[in-house]
Amino acid sequence: MPIYEYQCGACGHQFEALILPKTTGTACPECQGTELERLVSSFAVDSETTRKSNLEAGRRQYAPIRKEKQWEQMKYEQRELKEHSEG
Repeated sequence: MPIYEYQCGACGHQFEALILPKTTGTACPECQGTELERLVSSFAVDSETTRKSNLEAGRRQYAPIRKEKQWEQMKYEQRELKEHSEG
């Protein structure tokens, strides 16, 4: 049962549709238009190499946020320590 990607000619909405053998046609879920263009679908590859590559890319992308959170946590702990030592 293939899943096809379509773009509506009327409104430009892109969507996926599961096309069964008995399916006579499909329509755009946004505007119910039937002027659809079937798009070239990309496929997913899952391997140890791609998982490792995606994990490393995610870590690089998240690194600045992680550093900011660590900095904010350190400032918070310093404020708490200062308030307890004064009070």
